[in-house]
Amino acid sequence: MKFYPITFFPIIKERIWGGTKLQEFLNKTLEIHNAGESWEISNVSNSVSIANNGVLKGKSLSEIIDLYPEEILGKKVMSIYGKEFPLLFKFLDSKHDLSIQLHPNGALAKKRHNSFGKTEMWYVLQADKDARIVVGFKENSTQKEYLRHLEDKTVVSLLDEIPVKKGDVFLLETGTIHAIGAGILIAEIQQTSDVTYRIYDWDRVDAEGKERELHTDLALDAINYNKVESKIDYPIIGNKKNSIVENTYFTTNIIPLDGIYEWDKTKDVFTVLMCTEGSFSLTIDNEVFYYKKGDTVLIPAIIDAFFMQGNASVLEISI
Repeated sequence: MKFYPITFFPIIKERIWGGTKLQEFLNKTLEIHNAGESWEISNVSNSVSIANNGVLKGKSLSEIIDLYPEEILGKKVMSIYGKEFPLLFKFLDSKHDLSIQLHPNGALAKKRHNSFGKTEMWYVLQADKDARIVVGFKENSTQKEYLRHLEDKTVVSLLDEIPVKKGDVFLLETGTIHAIGAGILIAEIQQTSDVTYRIYDWDRVDAEGKERELHTDLALDAINYNKVESKIDYPIIGNKKNSIVENTYFTTNIIPLDGIYEWDKTKDVFTVLMCTEGSFSLTIDNEVFYYKKGDTVLIPAIIDAFFMQGNASVLEISI
């Protein structure tokens, strides 16, 4: 088997808050209304990605890992997660405000849902004028204060609203209350989990006049009631890996590519590249692969040397 960079068919998710930017900005084909999410690489049980290129085309990510676990994931990843693919990669388009929500930590998620927790990061690809996000409390709070404001439907008054622009990065630790505001296009990197506790949905109703389910009781002991600092400042130096986030679950760098970048990596971990601007090529053993804005590619762990060429902004993610 000659290994190569693997791409996958996007899994487009309809959302009450979605729009059309996934097509307008990222060249995704939309056949549904209110397209809110494009799941780029997923091993979530009901939404497993299918390869769309090369000899593995048509095989699911879980099948590929079963066939070539060490070659795809790498020894380090397998020593921690076995054959589980530990991360989920998405693009999100919020035409309208998302619900105010949070995600449980690993211990709670395992106990209640047999799932990983959900630490995640956001990279803002585009933001309309006056766009903002909700992240955490303005000041340290308490469960009692939170419940009183939740009952009065004034919980938003406790929360921190932050203006955003293209290039902003936020790290959302588990337990942090958050919401993506209207008019924002985001690349999201997260642990493999689809567990969300929705606490407030702006009193919205669907076409049948029904409100979406809230998870008030589940959220109470999962919330971090303290003020958090989620915005990440990072350097931008051309043709270099610039560190954005490094934690237990994933490491994210940004490469502002202008020309050629030579790449050496360990065979212990896989790498994922998300193209957020421009276009580039990868040359591996004299074979060339081409990518553009909106593409997400999985570099199997066994591939340890290649070079990139082009003019692009690329997120590089590994464990």
